[in-house]
Amino acid sequence: MKNTKPYYAVIFTSLQSENTEGYSEMANQMEVLAKQQEGFLGIESARSDLGITVSYWESLDAIKNWKQHNDHLIAQQKGRKDWYTYYKVRICKVEREYEFTKDN
Repeated sequence: MKNTKPYYAVIFTSLQSENTEGYSEMANQMEVLAKQQEGFLGIESARSDLGITVSYWESLDAIKNWKQHNDHLIAQQKGRKDWYTYYKVRICKVEREYEFTKDN
């Protein structure tokens, strides 16, 4: 993801409950759906005991529209009811980025 202008990151940090039935399928569906949304820029995710997913968006309006998408609302409700014991969402403005890649 190379971006020269500021954009936004939604950081979703979570702890799962013992009941994860259907979670992976829903997470995959939400990633596919998010990629179809206007203003979506990318996604990165990692999970051990603590899960962290960061999605990147062009604007706060794009984030708001994603949060209110009907299918995403269903996933959010299911997450609160069944899959998570804790989560936190942070929305941040990314002013700049840089990276390193080691050559072999």
